[in-house]
Parts: sequence; C-alpha cells; structure tokens
Amino acid sequence: METVLKLLSLYFKDDKTKVSSDAIVLMAEMLKIFVKEAAIRASKQAHTEDCDCVQVEHFEKILPQLLLDF
Repeated sequence: METVLKLLSLYFKDDKTKVSSDAIVLMAEMLKIFVKEAAIRASKQAHTEDCDCVQVEHFEKILPQLLLDF
C-alpha cells in the first residue's frame, strides 16, 4: 500500500494533501485490475501472433486501446 500512496502523491500539487486508507485500498484494487487486464490482453496479442512468450511489443500494441477502455 505504501507504493500506491507514493504513486498518488506524485500527482498532488499541495504537499499537505492526505489520502485516506480507504482511498489507498480502492486505488490498489483498481491498479491490480488494470495490470491483470493488460496482462490478459498482451497474452491474447502474443497468441494471435503465434508467440509462446509475451514480449514488450505485445503490451505496446494493446496499450492504446486499454487506456481508452479505462
């Protein structure tokens, strides 16, 4: 959870901004879902290209649509 808090803090303009523990838990869950979805889509892309291993280029191909969907 500390990593999620640090990620959120990168976008705060005011150093005094605080994040509740519930917000951190919610954001952690959203990040987990986002990463799982990216992995699934990249895996499908690799399979479509008859690759046995998912490579960075598979993530690069699915990323634009993934960002639009979220």
